[in-house]
Amino acid sequence: MTTAAPYPFLKGHGTENDFVLLPDVDGTVHGALAADRVRALCDRRAGIGGDGVLRVIRTAAIEDGRGQDAEWFMDYRNSDGSLSEMCGNGIRVFGRYLAREGLVDPSGPLPIATRAGVKTLTFADGAVDGEITVDMGTPKVLEETEVAVVGDGVERSWPAVHVDMGNPHAVAFLREGEELADVGPLLDPPVHDEDVYPDGVNVEFVVRRSRAHVAMRVHERGSGETRSCGTGACAVMVAAALADGADRGTPYLIDLPGGTLTITWTADDRVLMSGPAVLVAEGTTSL
Repeated sequence: MTTAAPYPFLKGHGTENDFVLLPDVDGTVHGALAADRVRALCDRRAGIGGDGVLRVIRTAAIEDGRGQDAEWFMDYRNSDGSLSEMCGNGIRVFGRYLAREGLVDPSGPLPIATRAGVKTLTFADGAVDGEITVDMGTPKVLEETEVAVVGDGVERSWPAVHVDMGNPHAVAFLREGEELADVGPLLDPPVHDEDVYPDGVNVEFVVRRSRAHVAMRVHERGSGETRSCGTGACAVMVAAALADGADRGTPYLIDLPGGTLTITWTADDRVLMSGPAVLVAEGTTSL
């Protein structure tokens, strides 16, 4: 592992989907954020540990953000160093940092640029602390596919709904009598159709708890199984609402191993996700 001149970092999580934050507002600290640096930071034994890295940078300072009407850009990378379009839990943590540092005004809507376009955050009661709601945009429901996991040399398959939330998701509802423990541990990437998902896919396994209430486990491309996935929870809500024939505006509770998110698919075809965002540590590193 190589070292660099010391630079600041923070650690945060949203429903235990955890991230290393790198303040780099003008793009002068890290330049092009190298994959090996991301992997070193996210290493849970030799690094800080995280499901990904969030670089806090002004939109004008990064080429991927050009043309988007937002001052700040969430430069997100998975723990393996690969780029990701969007992270629903991460963007809440990103917004929490900006508000805590006084870089934005939490009393009004906060647009954040991402590789999946501009997402707008709203702080509960306009306060720096408390839940944050993210307008995740309009979902795209595509063809049904199939995913599988392999355990003890045996492959088991489920039909899956393909939902695009700015990044691709395959949502698989477990059969009657099956539980979430039946599909894990999800240590290896689930098998999927590479023609449908040429850039890989996030896979969600889902069971129903009650009306407008489901539980899920997720395997994120580039990170493996995580405690939570915001875009995945949104994809699950959309798939469940369609299967249920639910009225638009019906809030769904989505239980994840790391906590619970509330997701609403509005009458004007927007998906709103509400949940916590916590900053737990900060310091400097030379990783």
